[in-house]
Amino acid sequence: MPTLLHIDSSAVADGSVSREVSAAFRAAWQAQHPEGTVVYRDLAADPVPHLDVHGISATFVPAGGRTAEQDAALALREELMTELEQADAIVIGSPMYNFTIPSTLKAWLDQVILMGRTAGETPSAKGTPVTVVAARGGSYAPGAPREPYEFVTTYLEKVLTGMLGLGVDFIVPEFTLAPKVPAMADFVRNAADSKARALEDAARRAKELAA
Repeated sequence: MPTLLHIDSSAVADGSVSREVSAAFRAAWQAQHPEGTVVYRDLAADPVPHLDVHGISATFVPAGGRTAEQDAALALREELMTELEQADAIVIGSPMYNFTIPSTLKAWLDQVILMGRTAGETPSAKGTPVTVVAARGGSYAPGAPREPYEFVTTYLEKVLTGMLGLGVDFIVPEFTLAPKVPAMADFVRNAADSKARALEDAARRAKELAA
């Protein structure tokens, strides 16, 4: 049966645009795959630990020679990497925090990136399609004043394609803060239009992958 790996990283539970759009992707994917499996990771509600010395050193120690801490750290990495490898499609919700991705998402990436397995010359999940919902409070589009500060899609494209070998597609809802910030009142319509397009793109992309 087909499997979708669904990851959310927004710290906001209610009113998160990245969560809403990733959920729309998931709903459209499940409509095409009613018999499919969804593996869901909410990195805000249940964050994975940051990669530490035990998780790093364990990969260089043969089985039987590891400490209890190394065994536990490696078991988590194994679980997360297996979820990545077994997915037929991946959707990631990533808001922009301080110009880049949430630290919880970075922690997940550090855990699943392992040279010689998921990364390197022959990544174990190579070619798996991943859709990233990269929401942001304002606009960082080409030509926008803050374009040089965009380190969400620029970073994730390099990591997801360059290291993990995944096929990446971005959906970018912008101006998500406009309805909440009085100084951005002129961009409320832009926010609504951008969100509507993102929801449509998410459903379309999910259906395309199912086909």
